[in-house]
Amino acid sequence: MARQLRPVGIEFVETAPVRLVFAREISAAPGTVFHALAEDVPGWAEWFGAVTLARSCDDGTRREIRLKGGTRFLETVLVAKEAEVYAYRVDETNAPGPRALVEEWRLVPAGAGTRVQWTFAADGPAAFRLALTFARGGLGRAFREAVTSLERRLTAR
Repeated sequence: MARQLRPVGIEFVETAPVRLVFAREISAAPGTVFHALAEDVPGWAEWFGAVTLARSCDDGTRREIRLKGGTRFLETVLVAKEAEVYAYRVDETNAPGPRALVEEWRLVPAGAGTRVQWTFAADGPAAFRLALTFARGGLGRAFREAVTSLERRLTAR
């Protein structure tokens, strides 16, 4: 059953009760990484292992994401600033627990490549917040594997 989440703004990335931040440098340029994140949404299923379906909706202002195991998200893009930041809020999900969720991908030039920083900002009941702190290692591993796969995909082009 789909549940509506609280409609928060981009400031939630800084104020959320739970903020998990992961970063890694890759060899692709910020513009190339931004294109993969914001413009090639269906490509997420090719490089982010947990994603089975990703598609843009409503002229790119919304996204539908499906994960392995059946979790679904309907999201609104909050920020899409070329070669700098891509962020979205989850509006609806079948996942239990979250009351509000925003993910931000920040891109910073690093030599000839990019420092990719992913912030997972969330709120929910105390048990959900506690579970996220325990899930930090798994989310970090998923991020590292996804960014490594994205780098391979971008450098193979």
